[in-house]
Amino acid sequence: MIKGILFDLDGTLLDHRSAADAAIGAWLSDHAPGHPRLPEVPALWAGLEVHYLAMWQAGECTAQEQRRLRLRALCRELAVAVPDDLDAAYSGFTDHYRRHWIAYPDAAGAVAELTGFTLGVLTNGVQEMQEAKVRAIGLGESLRTVLTGEVLGGHFKPAPACYTGAAAALGLAPEEVLLVGDDVERDVTGPAVTGMRSVWLDRLGVEPPPPGFPRITSLTELPPLLRSHHPSDRTPAAPPLTPPR
Repeated sequence: MIKGILFDLDGTLLDHRSAADAAIGAWLSDHAPGHPRLPEVPALWAGLEVHYLAMWQAGECTAQEQRRLRLRALCRELAVAVPDDLDAAYSGFTDHYRRHWIAYPDAAGAVAELTGFTLGVLTNGVQEMQEAKVRAIGLGESLRTVLTGEVLGGHFKPAPACYTGAAAALGLAPEEVLLVGDDVERDVTGPAVTGMRSVWLDRLGVEPPPPGFPRITSLTELPPLLRSHHPSDRTPAAPPLTPPR
């Protein structure tokens, strides 16, 4: 029986991509007004984000170092002068980023309907910033438990120890927890090896779900799914997605 629900944050509850795209565009406009490659910057920044966050999560650098590396790499790619104080320059990006934090319109209502479950957030971001995001989008009271690899022994999704540690933080076994998120590897197939259930949030609604896993295209579909879902034939040992009584 599912007793706890963990939500991914970026791309699931908060529109990270729109916020980051707007922020890096604003940052470049501040530092290099009229730069001819401005339209390319969101995609460049997103690619650097994936690369350098992976380095940090693998323990190859600190969170602060990956920020410096990411900003330096962007400046060099765009032939923009690298700031002398990369930390201050990154703070400028963060200021823009924070101003664009917004919850998806389906997030608050879906979370409010999940009475009776132990709720939390499992995310791969920096702990302090992820906690700030949850508060900023108005979910701080409902989702008080925010878990990242920084508080889970350095284990980030999709490491099995991340999921088992997150379940333990809720006081539950992995098979009693459901993870809802938008990343197939980190939020859907990854937790399955620990016995944790998962639901794929496919906001674009353009791809079939991985075999054996339910897919929703909006968080409004989650409460009805929890009330009605039964394990598929492909996962006969899994508990039904019903709230505890």
